[in-house]
Amino acid sequence: MRQMQIDFAPPSARRTLYRTPPLAWAALLAGGVLCAAAAYVGYNTVAQLRAADARIARTQQLRQPAAQARVETPKAVIPEAQGKAVNAAIMQLNVPWRELQQSVAESTPKHIGLLALEPDPRKQALKITAEAKSADDMIAYIEQLKEQEFFAAAVLVRHEIMDSDPNRPLRFQVEVQWGAR
Repeated sequence: MRQMQIDFAPPSARRTLYRTPPLAWAALLAGGVLCAAAAYVGYNTVAQLRAADARIARTQQLRQPAAQARVETPKAVIPEAQGKAVNAAIMQLNVPWRELQQSVAESTPKHIGLLALEPDPRKQALKITAEAKSADDMIAYIEQLKEQEFFAAAVLVRHEIMDSDPNRPLRFQVEVQWGAR
């Protein structure tokens, strides 16, 4: 015969606790341990965050007076002559030497002797001092300079025949403007 469960007792907490299976008690205990562990880890994390915030606040307070001190320092007054000298040096450093040298080298034939290259950064000009055997060579050289893409213009500034030299070369000076056409 099959076992019958006859229970006429009213439900109570004691009876419920008595009838709870051991697996449920184990699950309840494991859940409690997990909750306690989570609470402990959460508390430690919050404590670490508060400590980090306090360190950040202290660091900002230490840096704040230094930043205010920097703001209060007077600006250095640079004399006009020194400013002009610095600007001139910067302009001299910004001369496009590689392009100038390449363009002059490409347009200079072997029978033209280069004596000097003098850049003027303010005017974006280059003064070329050279020697040629004849006036025709000089004019052809100036025309070759005009054809260079890097040079916008080429103008003969002066020329003279060197009588002291037995070959009597023609010494001349050309001013070329560099930059886009």
